[in-house]
Amino acid sequence: MNDETKWDQVEEGIELLQVGELDQAVAELSQVAEAHADNEYAHFFLGNAFYEKHDFARALKCYVAAIELVPDYVGAMIAAGHTLRLLGDHNRALKMGSRVLRLRKDDPDGLQLLGMLHFQRGEHAAARGFLERFLMTRPEIEVALEVEGMLQICRGEFDPPTPD
Repeated sequence: MNDETKWDQVEEGIELLQVGELDQAVAELSQVAEAHADNEYAHFFLGNAFYEKHDFARALKCYVAAIELVPDYVGAMIAAGHTLRLLGDHNRALKMGSRVLRLRKDDPDGLQLLGMLHFQRGEHAAARGFLERFLMTRPEIEVALEVEGMLQICRGEFDPPTPD
């Protein structure tokens, strides 16, 4: 099956995701993934729907399915890495981010993933290197401001917020 056909199959599910109809997106993309198990995009976007629903375990399963179909699917690796990070599985998230940067040395999403992961772990020196490289990719202003805030903490300019 060619990419155009695969994209056509997931188009409705993507549109539902974009308008925030998560339950309908899950239903639509689940049907596509079951009917066309070889469509990596169906698994990836189904993972995105579960991620948006904060069902991280199911999201991860979908991302892994997409990667099993296309081992160099960078988007699925990034999504899996962030999901692993949120699940607290930092070692596997680190491996996923490192794998992305082996494929694409300066991939902005890979740099951001590893920077956020190291920041979350309190490894400010490592976080700083990845986050500074990420900013050199000229991300959107909202993302750049968030990353700059992390960098200010890494540089010791501000104390990290304390949980209530």
